[in-house]
Order: sequence, then C-alpha cells, then structure tokens
Amino acid sequence: RRRWRQLVLAFGFSRREIDMDWNHLLQQILNSVFFGLVGIVLFVVAIRVMQKVLPFSIMKEIEHDQNVALGVVMGAILLGLAIIVAAAIHG
Repeated sequence: RRRWRQLVLAFGFSRREIDMDWNHLLQQILNSVFFGLVGIVLFVVAIRVMQKVLPFSIMKEIEHDQNVALGVVMGAILLGLAIIVAAAIHG
C-alpha cells in the first residue's frame, strides 16, 4: 500500500487527491441503485399501461404472430422513455 502511494505521488498527485472520500462514493452508489430501480419500475409501469390501453395482446402479436412492426414501435417507445428518464436523472 505504501509503495502504491509513493508511485501515485510520483505522478504529481497530492496526498489529498489520493485519499478517497468513502461517504461520497457510498452516496453515489446508492444514487445509482435508487435511480436504476426507479427506471426499472417506470419501464414495468409503461409496459403494463400499454398492455391495458391497446386492444390486442402485445405478447401474442410479437411472439406468436411475429409482428416485427409492433416490436419496433414498442422498442421506440421504451427507448424514448429511457431518454426521458436519463434526462430527468441528469437534471
């Protein structure tokens, strides 16, 4: 560990830059987990709403009838939702 510090200090970093801020790291990890879970919940809610609103079975159309157009539209909707969630998280 001491050897590593000497090597890092040799590259011009100060001791203050080397020491990790564990509280900040933990906060960032918790934020990532929280927003990841929020994003997953939003995707599940969006899929459930689409299943209720559409007059046909999405699962049947995509899996059994091989409806590629519906798959592309569903993918575009989920991609748009992902962009919205990412913009909301980013601020």
